[in-house]
Amino acid sequence: MQTAYISHPLCLKHDMGTHHPECPARIHAIEDRLIASGLLDYLQRHDAPEATREQLLRVHEAGYIDSIQSAVPQHGIVQIDGDTAMNPFSYQAALRAAGAVVEGVDLVMAGKVENAFCNIRPPGHHAERARAMGFCLFNNVAVGAAHALAQHGLRRVAIADFDVHHGNGTENIFYAEPRVMLCSTFQHPFYPYCGAESGNDHIINVPLAAGSGGEAFRVAVTQQWLPALERFQPEFLLISAGFDAHRDDDMAMLGLVEADYAWVTEELKRVAAKYAHGRIVSVLEGGYELPALGRSVFAHLKVLSGL
Repeated sequence: MQTAYISHPLCLKHDMGTHHPECPARIHAIEDRLIASGLLDYLQRHDAPEATREQLLRVHEAGYIDSIQSAVPQHGIVQIDGDTAMNPFSYQAALRAAGAVVEGVDLVMAGKVENAFCNIRPPGHHAERARAMGFCLFNNVAVGAAHALAQHGLRRVAIADFDVHHGNGTENIFYAEPRVMLCSTFQHPFYPYCGAESGNDHIINVPLAAGSGGEAFRVAVTQQWLPALERFQPEFLLISAGFDAHRDDDMAMLGLVEADYAWVTEELKRVAAKYAHGRIVSVLEGGYELPALGRSVFAHLKVLSGL
């Protein structure tokens, strides 16, 4: 069975301004690496549909969705917060980004693919129920998790987040939802300056000190994520796949390398094979040093696809 590769041209048209690190070139960096390696030829390509209002309402307040839609500028760029902005295409791109994860869940649940990777932007894991922040408008991975529960009748969905920043939005949305487990590693103290002490039985937060490398990350996953996932026995696994903890990425101060991303992907595949019939949807979050991003996603997808 193949791995689905889900994206959309509108994700390239969302632009937050010259020199903004969350830029359209991120998608090109990934695709260029996958094309050069030949891996893209073996993936099942899909265009992302728009997420529906019903799908968004499972994780976002109606007034918030309306406020994002009404903020779309006719031209130029409008700031939503200090580091999050919209251009005329941003709302449509955000609908496609969230819709990509829904599509991935549907394809995997239908048995049409084994797993899926969503090469999308804007990213999502900082978007709270009623707040945009951290380059994020809608919480893509949360939309997908809620869809798996509501549309496919699943009872236990897990999200593994290895972005260098804590997925505060995902935690905000699912904090009181025991059917969703969030396992998150992140540099702390660091943006968004929360998460270290906010866990519960199904929110497994593991803060890492600046300067931590692959060894500390692997200990966190082995000692805290994996035992929690074994207890939870997820029926579906989503990944908030941020690659900004890479040692070459100057947005943060962790020291992961491609081998660490391949390793954690292997571990998560093992959990999914044991409890979730192998069902995984991986969703692009951060990663801003373009060559490192391309190499890291290639390492992740090489393991995910089994190629």
